[in-house]
Amino acid sequence: MTNGDTVSTMQLGFDSLLENSDTENRERKLAWQTAHLPDTMEEGLAHYRLLIRRHHAAMLAADVAGTMRLREEADNLALRLNGFDRGILAGPEAAGCILERETVAPAGSIPLWGQSGTFTTELDGMKVRIALDGIFGIAARWYFWPGFVAHAVGWDRPFLSETGYRSFLGLYAEPEPGLGPEGFVRRVLGAYISRELKGRLVTIGPEYRGRASG
Repeated sequence: MTNGDTVSTMQLGFDSLLENSDTENRERKLAWQTAHLPDTMEEGLAHYRLLIRRHHAAMLAADVAGTMRLREEADNLALRLNGFDRGILAGPEAAGCILERETVAPAGSIPLWGQSGTFTTELDGMKVRIALDGIFGIAARWYFWPGFVAHAVGWDRPFLSETGYRSFLGLYAEPEPGLGPEGFVRRVLGAYISRELKGRLVTIGPEYRGRASG
């Protein structure tokens, strides 16, 4: 082994030690920052349910800063319960997935802001099944308003798209006090029909008709 090989090997070992040290420091910092949060899933679920109620109130008050702080706290809770592994939504047993699954709104009921759930609404005679994102939704870190997906209920009737499906993500609109989830969804759908569809719904393609809406 040459001197150059020895130095290279030593350098690689030193780099590895530094990387491990950085990881340990980050985990210690996270543990300190989240020390006020529960360590068990049972306690975590109770805390998360409270977070949802607080988040709902913040959304209704159009409190953007407060809403985003609560979402950050929910992320930190999931991270702590996940052993500080950042894959909080990586699979059904990941902490974020468990928190969301165990707090989903009862089928058919209107979710609270921050609570995922599915419900049916009607707009100008068109019935739509809505799947609303919760605190851990795709766009929740960047947008005040959560994303949602719209599914056709009557497949033989005009809809928002020829597939019977339309997603609404990355929605921007000024915060509005008192606007609840169903009112928000209806507002978005109405604007989409008016602007994008020029006020005219489309026929669902025959290859998509008859699909189960569940």
